[in-house]
Amino acid sequence: MSLIAEVDRHYRLGVEEMDQVHREFADLVNALEQADKPAFAAGFGRLLAHTEAHFAAEEARMAASAFPATAEHRADHQRVLGDLHRFARQVARGRTAMARAYLREQIPAWFSLHSATMDSALAAHLKATRSRDAEA
Repeated sequence: MSLIAEVDRHYRLGVEEMDQVHREFADLVNALEQADKPAFAAGFGRLLAHTEAHFAAEEARMAASAFPATAEHRADHQRVLGDLHRFARQVARGRTAMARAYLREQIPAWFSLHSATMDSALAAHLKATRSRDAEA
């Protein structure tokens, strides 16, 4: 069983760079589900680094396209990054239980809601911006 299932079917936004990053994010989260302690620690580090790059790229797209809901979207990113950083410190000390629980109990629901609301709004904005730019 995967923590985040069917990314292509449920989370496809129609902006390939966003869709690809979402697939990678889901793969990283799902790989951690059954990982032993050493693999979990390494994988959690990869997830954190990927998420930092993922959010930075989205925020760059928001800035470049003058996305009107940037502040709200960025605030949600910062909240999740704060959680991931706190758990990364615990994982680095060999304490993985809380990080595992967070990934299992919080991340799938957060990802679903964030993708369906904030990311879909950004994707729609980017598609409309690209369409306007193509017509100009």
